[in-house]
Amino acid sequence: MKALLHLLPLYRRRAGGLLGALALALLTVAAGVGLLGVSGWFLSAAALAGAGTVFNLFVPSALVRLLSFVRIASRYAERLVGHAATLRLLTDLRASVFGALVGLTPRQLGRYRAGDLVARLTGDVDALDTVFLNVLAPMATAGLAAVLLAAVIGHWVPAAGWILAWAMLAACLLVPAWLARAARQPGHAMQDSHAALRAATLEAVEGHADLAAWHATGQVRQVYATHCAQAARAREAQVRVAAGGLWMLQALAGACMVAMLWFGLDALGRQELSGPLLAGLLLAVIGVFEVAGPLMRGAARLGGAIGAAHRIQAIVALEPDQRDPVEPQPLPAQGAIEFHAVRFAYPTAAGTAGLPLLDGVDLRIEPGERVAITGPSGAGKSTLLYLLLRLEDPQSGGVRFGGVDVRQAPQAALHRRVAWLAQDAPVFLGTLRTNLLIGDPGADDAALWAALDAARLGDFARGLPNGLDTWVGETGASLSMGQARRLCLARALLAPAPVLALDEPTAGLDEAAQAAFFSDLAQATHGRTVVLVTHAALPPGTVHRTLALRNGRLAADDLA
Repeated sequence: MKALLHLLPLYRRRAGGLLGALALALLTVAAGVGLLGVSGWFLSAAALAGAGTVFNLFVPSALVRLLSFVRIASRYAERLVGHAATLRLLTDLRASVFGALVGLTPRQLGRYRAGDLVARLTGDVDALDTVFLNVLAPMATAGLAAVLLAAVIGHWVPAAGWILAWAMLAACLLVPAWLARAARQPGHAMQDSHAALRAATLEAVEGHADLAAWHATGQVRQVYATHCAQAARAREAQVRVAAGGLWMLQALAGACMVAMLWFGLDALGRQELSGPLLAGLLLAVIGVFEVAGPLMRGAARLGGAIGAAHRIQAIVALEPDQRDPVEPQPLPAQGAIEFHAVRFAYPTAAGTAGLPLLDGVDLRIEPGERVAITGPSGAGKSTLLYLLLRLEDPQSGGVRFGGVDVRQAPQAALHRRVAWLAQDAPVFLGTLRTNLLIGDPGADDAALWAALDAARLGDFARGLPNGLDTWVGETGASLSMGQARRLCLARALLAPAPVLALDEPTAGLDEAAQAAFFSDLAQATHGRTVVLVTHAALPPGTVHRTLALRNGRLAADDLA
């Protein structure tokens, strides 16, 4: 339950709508219970009137109509207000979870499966709609309605009133608490299995071609079927818990009916209340217990909501590995890049530093200089760019831009000065224009076409029916691998940053396209600093220097 308490600030933000829905729900319950009570009294009194007793039909019939209209209107308004407030609450929660995710470093996000993160943003957040609509609201309305009805019954039949009060206390607090505890394990299992299903689905879609080529679809089906079976077992456990709660509710309702009849008939015999009034009170007791029915079902699903809240809290509570200093130093608009005695090792699974990947790296790159870094795979070439962008921090030594240690500078300012093209840079869902504008939101069409031409994609884009407004599909589905890579190149070239950090920029391009790109690199990046990590052969004049990274150290590349 502690995980749910962390949601209280979000509930306070939507307190007006939630309290309005609660008031309308209480009005609905009061009208419904009153309608049953008045109807029972009306029908009984009307029957006695037919036997010769004088009875005024107009007042109770008018009350029945009034309470019916009130119940219908308040029920509709309660659903409208309650669901609107809940949807806004879930929107706030989803935004806070997404905000926490984008604040984490790539290494932190890399610990999670992509499908699991999607599940936390969708399924886990959606599971929390149970808390207000199916637990808090029914609990509050049933409890308040029970207090009022117990007071009314206690006026004529005190013993029955006390029994009703204790029974509703059990129905509104004790039974739901037991249900929530009993449903905790299947609820956690439900959320975990749903997350595993989403992750398995996403991975199967992304890797479908490889799975088909390796004839591994049968194994994927078996894994998916296992997750489905786990979800089914968890759902069955939840249903059994809910059935147990409903059985307890019916037992409590039956006990109250027996008590009402036992003490009510005794009061009737002593002429302390009339027969029609006893019938009305009996039906009112039935009505108030009907309100607690949704509470039993909601409490049985509360275990899933608690499990979802734990999974969400695990993300929200994470602190980014890289944070701005308390008193950041301003960065100059331009400056030299310096690596001084940099030593870096990635952490092991136990959290301790592993073997050093970079061991005493020294490097100085002057403004406007183009430097290529080569070396075998896994030597740490990309890690140098991570340190420059401060996606990682060295264990010793430092990285400076314009004489300022990047650990002492605001990360946003650093990223405005260094534009990065990663090996797996994505094409985002949208058009050519929207993908390019990520590099420079203020760029005009001339700048967009210049960037496309520099990446050797301009002729292709001009041949499209909608030009820059052509839809590229999810992950660039309408583009070839080479075209998608060129689009990412154009986005990096469009950025106004004085430094370009290019990590294998020609990956996926054929030799002719690689040669053409490198031939244009000097002109396309004129006046900018370029740090180029590549395995490709570079034509003469592409860069000013080529360095090789081997055994954690940088040295001049003799093969350049």
